[in-house]
Amino acid sequence: MKHAVVLLSGGLDSAVTLYDALNKGYSCRCLTFDYGQRHDKEISAAKRVAKIAKCPIEVVKIKLPWKGSALLDKKVKISSGGRARLPLAGRVSGDSKIPSSYVPGRNIIFLSFALSYAEAIKAEAIFIGAHAQDYSGYPDCRPEFYRAFRKAAAAGTKTGVENKPIDIKTPLVNKNKAGIIKLGRKLGVPFGLTWSCYEGGKSPCGKCDSCFYREKGFKEAGL
Repeated sequence: MKHAVVLLSGGLDSAVTLYDALNKGYSCRCLTFDYGQRHDKEISAAKRVAKIAKCPIEVVKIKLPWKGSALLDKKVKISSGGRARLPLAGRVSGDSKIPSSYVPGRNIIFLSFALSYAEAIKAEAIFIGAHAQDYSGYPDCRPEFYRAFRKAAAAGTKTGVENKPIDIKTPLVNKNKAGIIKLGRKLGVPFGLTWSCYEGGKSPCGKCDSCFYREKGFKEAGL
């Protein structure tokens, strides 16, 4: 059987990614992070989804004391959904169109942990639910980033040097939110167990970027 490490945040996209990996015949181990984010509801959600999917999950606690994001610093206002966005190619460093919820280098950090984990357990692949359509504008969600990371991973690991590189799979990268939701419905993803909101209230705020695109996606999917 093929083995994979799945980055499972507890949100909608990562849950669909886990079920997609399982559907493709992989035995999955989930990896999530406690990195000092505003709340731990997404971690609880990740545990619930992993349990339903009957997959083991590791929660790795790390610190990003330099902050630099609204998700790490409660003094910084979280960007609201529906803002006009510039194409990434037209942005300059510090452009306000990249939302305040962007965490500097987060996917690079998470993928590096996942790569170490995958190599240690001899997994053939890593799955991550990043997507570049209908999303918040994070630079580390673009296809070109993953193409570059695959090359770096192959060059900097034992498996890569031995010509058995670990594959970095991004099954959602070219889908919009509605398309992801339709795929998830087909795969039987328990959407009700997921948590997308950047706030940690009793119920989703309905205002942040993540809530905005989740609601928009369900409406466009006709669900």
